Amino acid sequence: MKTYLIGYDLNRSGQDYKDLIDAIKELSHTWWHCLDSTWIIKSTSTASAIRDTLIPHIDNNDELLVVLLGGEGAWTGFTDECSKWLIDNLPTT
Repeated sequence: MKTYLIGYDLNRSGQDYKDLIDAIKELSHTWWHCLDSTWIIKSTSTASAIRDTLIPHIDNNDELLVVLLGGEGAWTGFTDECSKWLIDNLPTT
């Protein structure tokens, strides 16, 4: 499985994130969500296919980023649970 970072900004005031969050969770049973608008998921899909799946859940003035992850990572300030997920699931070189 590949590891993808999903980031988004929903730009309309009062916008409901529930549909988008539910759609992200449906993409994978293995996901990380320890930052407000950032998710990391494990998937066999492509970045374009993930993007296309999520587009119906955002408005045309929103921003959405899907990036394949690989290589080095570093972080600080997360709970032990969030850090453990990253250690266990981020790809390494």
